[in-house]
Amino acid sequence: MRVYAQLLQKLSQDSMSIESLDRFFRDVSGSGEYLDIATQLEILKLYDFPFRQNGNTIELSTATLGLQEAVFCFVDIETTGAKIEKHDIIEIGAVKYQNGKVIDRFESFVFAPYVPEEITKLTGIRTKDLSNAPQPQEILTQFRDFLRDSVFVAHNVSFDYNFLNQAFLRYRIVPMLLPKLCTIGLARKTILSPRYALGFLNAFLGINTPASHRAYADALTALEVFKIAMMYIPNEIQSIQNLLDFSKKGRKLLS
Repeated sequence: MRVYAQLLQKLSQDSMSIESLDRFFRDVSGSGEYLDIATQLEILKLYDFPFRQNGNTIELSTATLGLQEAVFCFVDIETTGAKIEKHDIIEIGAVKYQNGKVIDRFESFVFAPYVPEEITKLTGIRTKDLSNAPQPQEILTQFRDFLRDSVFVAHNVSFDYNFLNQAFLRYRIVPMLLPKLCTIGLARKTILSPRYALGFLNAFLGINTPASHRAYADALTALEVFKIAMMYIPNEIQSIQNLLDFSKKGRKLLS
């Protein structure tokens, strides 16, 4: 997946010709197996890599995707622990948002054989609550389809994004290369707050979602943080790529 992170970085600086893209994949493959450019483009599409082909040119689709056109998918997961390689997802919650409206939602428990006591204390989810939950293969396949063609948004996005991708790979589901936006980074640039933990912002900003450390409720809270943050972004932020770049550039609040 690091190869695609390198490609994303290159395309964020400038578009590439098909020939340049082919050379890029040849260079990174080294002495390993090389896949022809047509196959690589199909893989990029399958993984939801944010690109578009304009004749002989490859460019980031996020560079021209407007804020009103984009589908933002706000995601939260609950897990049996923080270690991706050994812990399980036990709940997924998500809400899709486009042009000021919620357009879809996703909420489900995910079966796991055991929920540690400390996780039950944090989330309220007990082992017996998962006894009839869908199996991971089933629900992760459904959720991967739900995510297609969206901007993946979460509070501390790297955790949710990476945990889900590892789970997709574990169950032989196509991983994602969706553009991702962190509401912590966005909030730090637009909202003056003593702290930026989701539970704190929920109360501090008067959002007051009644539940916390439950997946769907936290996804809704992240959406509300996003709405407030978007009220204070600079006028020149017009595309998704503008917004992604803005949210990542340091932590200093705009004056």
